[in-house]
Amino acid sequence: MKPTPEILARLKAVTGDKGFIADERDMASYLEERRELFHGRAAAVLKPASTEEVSAIMRIAHEAGIPVVPQGGNTGLVGGQIPDQSGEAIILSLSRMNRIRAIDTANNTLTVEAGVTLAGVQAEAEKAGRLFPLSLASEGTCQIGGNLASNAGGTQVLRYGNARDLVLGLEVVLANGDIWNGLTGLRKDNTGYDLRHLFLGSEGTLGIITAAVLKLFPRPEAVSTAFAAVPSVDAAVSLLRIADTVSGGQVSTFELVPRIGLDFVTTHLEGMADPLADRSPWYALIEMTAGTRAHLDEAMEASLKEGLEQGLVTDAAIAQSGTQHADFWRLRESLSDVQRLEGGSIKHDVSVPVSRMANFITMATKAVEERLPGIRPVPFGHIGDGNVHFNLSQPVTMDKAAFLDLWGEMNGIVHGIVREMGGSISAEHGVGQLKRDEIAATKSPVEMELMRSLKRALDPKGILNPGKVV
Repeated sequence: MKPTPEILARLKAVTGDKGFIADERDMASYLEERRELFHGRAAAVLKPASTEEVSAIMRIAHEAGIPVVPQGGNTGLVGGQIPDQSGEAIILSLSRMNRIRAIDTANNTLTVEAGVTLAGVQAEAEKAGRLFPLSLASEGTCQIGGNLASNAGGTQVLRYGNARDLVLGLEVVLANGDIWNGLTGLRKDNTGYDLRHLFLGSEGTLGIITAAVLKLFPRPEAVSTAFAAVPSVDAAVSLLRIADTVSGGQVSTFELVPRIGLDFVTTHLEGMADPLADRSPWYALIEMTAGTRAHLDEAMEASLKEGLEQGLVTDAAIAQSGTQHADFWRLRESLSDVQRLEGGSIKHDVSVPVSRMANFITMATKAVEERLPGIRPVPFGHIGDGNVHFNLSQPVTMDKAAFLDLWGEMNGIVHGIVREMGGSISAEHGVGQLKRDEIAATKSPVEMELMRSLKRALDPKGILNPGKVV
């Protein structure tokens, strides 16, 4: 139901002028996601400044049956934060809820509101001599509430886990406006259902995360980073196992980079050069961290040496300065953006068992090339945890629009192989609008009905982020 002028006036009274936007031009940035795949319309954007204001908004929306679309930094990649075209929804932006509520260094916890940027959380942890390990390319603008609602992954999942593994407690506003205060800092609490996991990864369809108690970790004082040339994906996986064993579990990052991706970066980014002398079909960005530098570089060197002896590594460089370390990381983190400069790009965020990664990339590459000769696969990402971004750049001479029209067909080809291997069609980006109709083919009927049952129980009127996930 579209909110009436009277309802909009009641909502504006909750947030005040600072938290209410109804002009279409001022709402524009909230209505489109970064890939420009999804465009929506809204009756208003509300920016509450407190949990109580969120609660008041939800009570009004629940009473009137108004759809509510929660939004963080609007960096999501599956359209989960964008309303539909009806113009009936209100967008609930958590950006004004950006306070640090508490830090407990003895308990290694940080309590923050949903609108704090991920970079802000990291900085607050660093000030306390601690580490919050979630790290994403968009960390300067994405917000922790969105990270938790989408169960974000990033580059250190291998060692620290996904976003859901970094949370001890939550504060959540339910569809009817009730507030669940689960802001506990307990690491052990065996008193029934663990409610926080209902909301972590739910993409705002079951409740609105307004605050969280986050886990902090000892801050590594030592970092060793290497860029290694490997002849195959199989070799990269074998090198990962060697590095993890030799270092005693100190590998925090293991990223796969294809030659074509490196070519894109060095072509389009000023000042970026090939890190190694000779070309290789594949590369691995490896990072180890520890509390002290003693033996860390030795562990990296020993891992690479064993890789060389086994034919798994053909060349490698260990960063000798902060600048070289930053260059290695800039190369990796620029992979997504530079693909736009090569024309249309069809995205896949998938996971398979690490042991099947090489087979998946081989099969998927063959399948898409048979369908469209000249297509340019760019598989890259977090193979240490089984997640690869199997992106496809358009053939050089093909029309961009014609290529992007094949998005659904290419998804079908790639996701079919993923399902055959017992993998997931969304490793870290979520479901949103983009993959909503596909998950039923991946999950069993029992799973789907359990998810729908939870949705009906927590949001009986279906007003929370309708059209997303289920």
